[in-house]
Amino acid sequence: MGVPFEALLPYGIILGMFGLSGYGISFVKGFANDGKKARWNRDLWDRQMMERDLRLTGSERGQSSNPTAPKGFDVSNPWKVEKRIF
Repeated sequence: MGVPFEALLPYGIILGMFGLSGYGISFVKGFANDGKKARWNRDLWDRQMMERDLRLTGSERGQSSNPTAPKGFDVSNPWKVEKRIF
């Protein structure tokens, strides 16, 4: 005796929702990373370079081939300067 087609409808809905959620997650990750693959296992160097790219281009994933820094980049140094009185 065969399986009635009504029993396959819930399985189709479940598979459709899994596919829709997987596509949605990959779309959101791609949108958040400017269309590039998501970064993983970032160390301190990677985070510092992402901060530099953010200050240079306005995006953590953006990179610039311009040899000169944009106006105002010289005062956007993230390092804290210690004020000492001698």
